[in-house]
Amino acid sequence: METETQLPAVDPKKAVHWRILRTWPALMLVGLMVIIRLSPNLFEEKPLILVIASVVGPMGCCVFILIWWLTASRATGREKLVGFFGVIITFIIATGLIDPSMRGSGFMFPMGPMGIAGFAIGATLFRRNLSFRRTWLALLLAFLGFGASAFVRNSGMSGDYALKLHWRWTASPEEIMLADKSATDNATPTAANEIASIEAAVAHPEWPGFRGADRTATHRGPAISSNWDTNPPELLWKIPVGPGWSSFAVAGDYLFTQEQRGPMETVVCYHADTGREIWASGVESRFFDPLGGPGPRATPTLAEGGLFAQSTEGWLMRLAPATGEIVWKQDLRQVADRKPPQWGFSSSPLVTGSVVIVHAGGAGDKGTLAFDIKSGDLRWSAASGDHSYSSPQLTTILGEETVLMLTNRGIELLDPESGVSRLDYDWLANSYRSIQPAVIGDESILLPTGMNIGTRRIRISKEGEKFAGEEMWTSRHLKPDFNDCVIYEGHAYGFDASIFTCIDLETGERSWKGGRYGKGQVLLLETSGLLLIAAEQGEIVLLRATPEAHTELTRFQAIEGKTWNHPVVIGERLYVRNAQEAACYLLPMTTP
Repeated sequence: METETQLPAVDPKKAVHWRILRTWPALMLVGLMVIIRLSPNLFEEKPLILVIASVVGPMGCCVFILIWWLTASRATGREKLVGFFGVIITFIIATGLIDPSMRGSGFMFPMGPMGIAGFAIGATLFRRNLSFRRTWLALLLAFLGFGASAFVRNSGMSGDYALKLHWRWTASPEEIMLADKSATDNATPTAANEIASIEAAVAHPEWPGFRGADRTATHRGPAISSNWDTNPPELLWKIPVGPGWSSFAVAGDYLFTQEQRGPMETVVCYHADTGREIWASGVESRFFDPLGGPGPRATPTLAEGGLFAQSTEGWLMRLAPATGEIVWKQDLRQVADRKPPQWGFSSSPLVTGSVVIVHAGGAGDKGTLAFDIKSGDLRWSAASGDHSYSSPQLTTILGEETVLMLTNRGIELLDPESGVSRLDYDWLANSYRSIQPAVIGDESILLPTGMNIGTRRIRISKEGEKFAGEEMWTSRHLKPDFNDCVIYEGHAYGFDASIFTCIDLETGERSWKGGRYGKGQVLLLETSGLLLIAAEQGEIVLLRATPEAHTELTRFQAIEGKTWNHPVVIGERLYVRNAQEAACYLLPMTTP
């Protein structure tokens, strides 16, 4: 039964009628927030629609809570206005207090609902207080909800979009690494004998760039033993590194990768035997997004005596591998006339002949760009999709060298010398693509696509000077997000969301599905018939590369922290890194 009270007033015409607030709609919406946020955890394979809803859905509930307050709360007119604008003002004040890493969606989606829920709970707790005090108390709880984010910082999200929060006053791994380097490093020029050694090594790099020479993530060296129980991998070294999702380029005793170091996006050379830093060079540039955090996404490329690197904000550079000196640089933002995409420029440079090729996604013919490797001048450009985190890939199709570029529009096949389009195969992805195509034989291509779309195999044929593409099958049994697959003996092995999967290349049907490794990366140990997985939490896992069943052989914890970087195996050495540390392990070999 409703309760109505009239407070004493000098002028009856100005009397205020206070009523107990109707709060059950607000509480129902707060409960719905919680259900929506936690709902993906109820499923073994998290449906994409629920993952997206769990991020943006609670904000929709916030809108309805504000509508409730204005229309159905029984608050007085002045209370409604003060409460509504008070929530907005407290939100603005709170955003001014938070760490920069919490701004944007990093604050709005997870933390915004905390403030609105605080307001709804405050209104409920004090609903019987028939005075303006209940509105002020509700606003206080709203401010505490919004302000909770002032105590934390965001280091990015996991592969399933869960924020990785840390106390704001604790130093990040990057800050600890930089403080240690500042205290211990004395910058010295690279010694003459080391310069000669690096120059000799880079003439014939064993692993010249992203996913190897052919970008298939295949190790074709000596056989690796899977018996790690009696002969476990031996740690050679482990070092702190700056943030970034780059992998390694390897030449002899030298490793090349990219890191964020404070305001500098840096290319670094390490000694492969010890992890000792030889040189670090870069540009003043820092990119951050709430999903990936700070740092570069591309992997440097060794070719034609040079080291080519792509920064996240747009700098394409050629460096001298022996010293790190920048020979030339180009700004893709100016050349392609565009801002960095949502998660930054991520294209690992491809060097073929006398050009270095990257994807920029500019309008018109400024999609894929080729620069002269000696001068840095633009040699050709080609139309392309406007959104891609994939890298150009050189392959042979029907006996002809071709550059493959997978984008949100589909796949383009380009002449490597001129950039002339040989095929534009349309398969639109409304979001993005960030994985590599896989060539099967020399006449078909596998197009993996994330965000719940699936994978398609197309057959290529020749029509005059052009290629034509025909769909062979499309399968939703392999839906990688940003996790590349490998091809072995008629099957593809990769991540279906966060569960590892094997599919038949003839039909696209699933052979098996099993193994939860987060959003990790896989490397094929071809000689051994094994799959080496760098799991999202830093474990290294060995699987048998067989379509018969998911067979996990062994695993060990290699590094700590979120690991999205591609692992590299050269001979018996495993190189693995993430956004905070890198390590080298000696893997046990089979008896010759």
